[in-house]
Amino acid sequence: MGQGFFQIGVTLCIVIAITPLLGRYMARVFLEEKTLLDPVMDFVERIIYFLGGIRRKNDMTGWQYIRAVLCSNLVMGIFVFLLLMNQKSLPLNPIGLVAPPWDTTLHTTISFLTNTDQQHYFGEATLSYFSQTVALTFLMFTSAATGLAVSIAFIRGLTGRPLGNFYIDLTRSITRILLPISVIGAIALLILGVPQTLAKPETVTTLEGATQYIARGPIASFEMIKQLGENGGGFFASNSAHPFENPNSASNLVEIIAMISIPSALIYTYGLFANNIKQAWLLFRMVFVITVLLVWITSVGEYQGNPLINSTLGVEQPNLEGKEVRFGWAQTSLWAVLTTGTMCGAVNGMHDSLMPPGLFSTLLNLFVQIIWGGQGTGTAYLFIFLILTVFLTGLMVGRTPEFLGRKIEQREIVLASVVLLVHPIVVLIPSAIALAFPDQLAGISNPGFHGISQVVYEYASAAANNGSGLAGLRNSHPAPTAMWWNLSTLVSLLVGRYIPIIAILLLADRMAHKQLVPQTPGTLRTDTTLFTTVTAVVILILGMLTFFPVLALGPIAEGFQLGVRG
Repeated sequence: MGQGFFQIGVTLCIVIAITPLLGRYMARVFLEEKTLLDPVMDFVERIIYFLGGIRRKNDMTGWQYIRAVLCSNLVMGIFVFLLLMNQKSLPLNPIGLVAPPWDTTLHTTISFLTNTDQQHYFGEATLSYFSQTVALTFLMFTSAATGLAVSIAFIRGLTGRPLGNFYIDLTRSITRILLPISVIGAIALLILGVPQTLAKPETVTTLEGATQYIARGPIASFEMIKQLGENGGGFFASNSAHPFENPNSASNLVEIIAMISIPSALIYTYGLFANNIKQAWLLFRMVFVITVLLVWITSVGEYQGNPLINSTLGVEQPNLEGKEVRFGWAQTSLWAVLTTGTMCGAVNGMHDSLMPPGLFSTLLNLFVQIIWGGQGTGTAYLFIFLILTVFLTGLMVGRTPEFLGRKIEQREIVLASVVLLVHPIVVLIPSAIALAFPDQLAGISNPGFHGISQVVYEYASAAANNGSGLAGLRNSHPAPTAMWWNLSTLVSLLVGRYIPIIAILLLADRMAHKQLVPQTPGTLRTDTTLFTTVTAVVILILGMLTFFPVLALGPIAEGFQLGVRG
């Protein structure tokens, strides 16, 4: 047990160490200060801007930024959908795979476009090398860059700056952050044993004399942007539990660090934009403490094991069902919390096999969305909670609420409320419909409390742009259940991604145009431990109260059931 918690502690210490380094670098990138990559990337970006007709000095209004996000995403989505539908006639298809059904193709396109990467197919048996590398990898870069651009625009607005230009932010996110780190990370994964090849699957003869096909492909490059961009979609069906995606403990560490590095560093980036590093570290510590608490809850549950199995065997042992032996209970628990906390969605073990405390932690992450939150958007959600906390505390003391010297008024609260209310709507309503028709629509294989968790998890994962899932929903089987899951989750994918982005950018635009209010002795300071603690309480109360019935009927009830039977 001690060794497992030591591994977790070392990983989290590395996260703390790299946060200010990467956070400072990203601030320099988006403040357009000098970086080491300038000699190369300045030239590359000038070509991109020239071909795209982009003028560097043209700042956008809120609606212009929104239109740029929506139009660019629409074009990219149509482009990738056509590629996937025609993959049979495109190159790099060594085993002649045909296009998936239209509903699976549409779901896959929208899923990767929204940085969700929810997969209702088996990667190695469905998509060609061309589809995986040209189509999906393209979206993994652009969807992550879109989230980064939105978060930076939001931070600019909060700190009184113009929102900037979406196309410049998108380009710099890729050329200065995602691409360089992905290249370095992919080389590291290659050294650690992750394959990178365009050769067709290997054919081998087993000891029994049977023929077995071993899938492979350009995995190292795919894997790195999958983790770094909070994408999560696996090259193989078993995702990062597959030995070709994640062969050993060293690769597991690299992928975990890549998964959490940008979300954690963005908080520090905000501190530099706001000239308030103190508040940034307070917010970082708040999220970090909640993360550690959830990791502890999950780890203890997995270490104690399943009481039904332990009572049958007459020995206490960790829950190793659905886990890779090379990672064990500790690294699987840490990964499960971080992948649902960062909205990455990659898995190195089967989440369906987690004990109820682990299901509680992962679901809570998907519900709250700020521990650490999605690529860029999670940071924006965190400040939405800050604005609501300022509003609530302002009501308590009878003062007009202010954030960073700007008044929070009715319109800002309406927009903040939209961001927070959209999520439960697109999670709970489709979940209720699916649970009302378990045989006709959902195809639920696990009745009872665990089946409720499966259904709610699927829609929460889609709405939160996470992409991970619990097994047993038959969402990759033939119609009608697969079509139901493909089309119903599309609503959660689209609404859960774009409605909050629109509200976030409108809110940022309003904040950017507000006049600074001079500080007085009665001004509520947001860079104090007390205010940060109140914010944490508000986050947990809103998250818990909104989804508590689901948690009570799902992992909490399942935990009591196991305890009674044990």
